[in-house]
Amino acid sequence: MVKKYIDLLLDTRKALLQQEDMEIADMMAKHLVAHISKKSVPALLADRDAYATDEICKAVQKGLDRLLEREPLAYVLGEWEFYGLNLVVSPDVLIPRDDTVAVASLAISQGLFLDKDPRILDLCCGSGCIGLAVASRVKDAKVTLADLSQKALNVAKQNTALNHMTGRVRCVQADATKPAPAFLGKFDMIISNPPYITGEEMKQLPKSVADFEPHMALYGGEDGLDFYRAIAENYTPALKPGGYLALEFGMGQGDDVCRILAEHGYTILERSRDYNDRERAVLAQYGRKEA
Repeated sequence: MVKKYIDLLLDTRKALLQQEDMEIADMMAKHLVAHISKKSVPALLADRDAYATDEICKAVQKGLDRLLEREPLAYVLGEWEFYGLNLVVSPDVLIPRDDTVAVASLAISQGLFLDKDPRILDLCCGSGCIGLAVASRVKDAKVTLADLSQKALNVAKQNTALNHMTGRVRCVQADATKPAPAFLGKFDMIISNPPYITGEEMKQLPKSVADFEPHMALYGGEDGLDFYRAIAENYTPALKPGGYLALEFGMGQGDDVCRILAEHGYTILERSRDYNDRERAVLAQYGRKEA
């Protein structure tokens, strides 16, 4: 049955109000209907009195059914935006979140002051969102996206091509819990948003995360700090003298992460907060840069 776009929007929003507040339900309904009808949200609202085809109405209903099962909107759409970049997302990678802007901004701010043609590694890259954000702003950077998951790397490769960065960005398989492979060489900066959810927190994850997002990208060991210890131990040798390390961490983990870095010879330069005013990222420097 065909419907006017305004009715399709209102019906979708009404259904979502079963489990979301008005603001979130309205946002999700607009993005779902706009995506399926291949319109921007402003164009969709301008066409509010036009009729959506039966095919579009059925596709919206299928998407709505997935949302009502608590599947994240980003996976239903198959895409998401981060730092102004359009990215492919799938259940093989974490959904890029606003929280991660904190570490991306730290890395970009420092990256702009690195030597010419800096080499930057995004470790545990997932979708590649951080490394690609840095590459989009630090125009001469040579960025390596690395992840243990080949499925995640496939998504990162798609996003590299989608954003026309294949000339400066490469994707490689690497394990943060093992010594950095020699073929990677040395980097001016390493960035990572590693798994940092604790064992207890894993038991309390909301359904939208627990049932859909990849657990290997979430679980950071019982205390949530396994990957910080591993990165400091295994990837410090992959930094040039005076190189930088930018890390995202979970709520309340800042002091422990900074302690781990200090124990491995790093100087803490800056600790940054996310949009919710929660401490979320750190920038540190290793050793001294050679003259």
